[in-house]
Amino acid sequence: MAIPQTFIQELLARADIVDIVGRYVQLKKGGANFMGLCPFHGEKSPSFSVSPSKQFFHCFGCGKNGNAIGFLMDHAGMSFVEAVQDLAQQFGMQVPQEDASPQDRARAQEQKEKQHTLTSVLEKAGEAYRRQLKDAPRAVAYLKGRGLSGEVAKRFGLGYAPEGWRSLASVFPQYDDPLLVESGLVISNAEEGSEEKRYDRFRDRVMFPIRNIKGECIGFGGRVLGDEKPKYLNSPETPVFSKGRELYGLFEARAHLREKGYALVTEGYMDVVALAQLGFPNAVATLGTACTPDHVQKLFRFTDAVVFSFDGDSAGRRAARKALDGALAYASDVRSIKFLFLPEEHDPDSFIRAHGTEAFAQAVATATPLSRFLVEAASEGCELHSAEGRAHLSSNAKPLWSALPEGALKLQLLSEIADLVQLNTRELSQLWLPGQGYAGGAARKTEKSTKPRGNWDDAAPGTRTWSPYGARGRAPTRAGLRAQPASRAEHAARILLAQSHLWASLSNEDQAMLCEQPAPLSQLFVWLESQLHEHGPLNWTALRGEMAGQDFEDLALRLMGGATVPSEHSEEAALDLGDVLKRLSIDRLTAHMTAIAAQVADPEVRQRYRTLETRKKALIEELESVKLV
Repeated sequence: MAIPQTFIQELLARADIVDIVGRYVQLKKGGANFMGLCPFHGEKSPSFSVSPSKQFFHCFGCGKNGNAIGFLMDHAGMSFVEAVQDLAQQFGMQVPQEDASPQDRARAQEQKEKQHTLTSVLEKAGEAYRRQLKDAPRAVAYLKGRGLSGEVAKRFGLGYAPEGWRSLASVFPQYDDPLLVESGLVISNAEEGSEEKRYDRFRDRVMFPIRNIKGECIGFGGRVLGDEKPKYLNSPETPVFSKGRELYGLFEARAHLREKGYALVTEGYMDVVALAQLGFPNAVATLGTACTPDHVQKLFRFTDAVVFSFDGDSAGRRAARKALDGALAYASDVRSIKFLFLPEEHDPDSFIRAHGTEAFAQAVATATPLSRFLVEAASEGCELHSAEGRAHLSSNAKPLWSALPEGALKLQLLSEIADLVQLNTRELSQLWLPGQGYAGGAARKTEKSTKPRGNWDDAAPGTRTWSPYGARGRAPTRAGLRAQPASRAEHAARILLAQSHLWASLSNEDQAMLCEQPAPLSQLFVWLESQLHEHGPLNWTALRGEMAGQDFEDLALRLMGGATVPSEHSEEAALDLGDVLKRLSIDRLTAHMTAIAAQVADPEVRQRYRTLETRKKALIEELESVKLV
């Protein structure tokens, strides 16, 4: 769905960022701005500033900044389109769809109204289940037996579904309402020639409301109090609930994911609640299904580190293998994915109670990284002392390795797998990519590349000109060469327009930094992200067709130099993009330091200055280390 830029500008003009942020962060007036504790990282003194005049937020501690839409994307984990829709709804505005027919718009509006109605029905049922819990001593005793406090039960909205077959009839007088069946609360059996029979889906179970990222109830999970089967029962697929996309506990864990620095993915909702009680409120769980790419993508909206926790038995290993498949496409160089295997006799709850929170935290810290688990999974069943076994490993590893995004991790794994199968990197890349090879990896394995990777001249920060031919080289004059970008941000735009899949490999901070560039670059990056959310990675030809009539169209055409885009290795483009983003970050940190330098007598400002200085120094060291490779 393409949203007109004029609408986005009107929406931001109506929204007051102080009100939007103030719903999630306690703000206090401090001079011309409002200050508060940053919701994106843990801190004791406020360094999070919101400017009513600029309609902009910025944290001097972690560097997060943006407008009202960017705040909703970062804090609530929404996509660009979801954030625009949520903000528009708050102001009673209808989001226009440039590429939708009147029929499509009518269907979309009807679906939206249906979803709102279903969530209202589910919310009403959830309130009834919570009331029932107070009068259900068996259910209360079960929860207390699992070590849960009333505070945690309230935070997760736990309830109880009574034993009766039609208990919800007292909550919904119109028990024959089709919405009860469509929401999954009621089961309808109507055999041909006989009267329809209706009864409650959930009976005599502790109830766990499943909430979407906005906090709306979209379904339930129910657990029996004894040993009856099935032990766990989830809502069926409905217009508002898809178990392949939703994660239990994500709404409750959002802030804690940033505080703890990682998401802990478990196998059940009882694990999530128990872990929250025991000091790990950053846990989430899949809902009776294997971890999917949609699950992983949703988690990476909130954090750059994910740890999957599984039982150490064969079933746990199989579940981990499926999670690996779902995570590979998101294993970029700026993200961490690990796999934690507990002893067979333990789940996270029992392990912590037996060994303590510190032991569990240590187990998380030393969990198996994705790179090692990938090799272990590919090696399973292969006898590496024989040529046949090594060939089997190569065959197993190829689809796993191919699913990884381009970058240093992929290059290193190519080298590691080549060593295991007793081939050099060039031979393995030629085997896996016949006629193409993996030039970037092969070159780094066998010899240093002499191809210059570009240079920045010595102009003032923010205005330096990038040249892909080095400081002393001259640009070729052959026909069809694209116009060189005039700034670092424009160079990043050119790379992303040619290799749009690289956007998903960027950290949340880098994405926000690009979306906050001066117009029309900011509009281009925001639009590019929305296109990726809606359609996935698109090549330049497809993007050019989609952007017709946009304010930034002329800029994009100038950067790309026409419709023809020469073939590029994504690995080389990824390296260049990483380089330019580091330099952009250094420029931004320098500007922030300059802005507060006159106030360093203030202890808090001095601490912020030192934090920024440390981050800048680290980035410079990273750039210097690349030069030495």
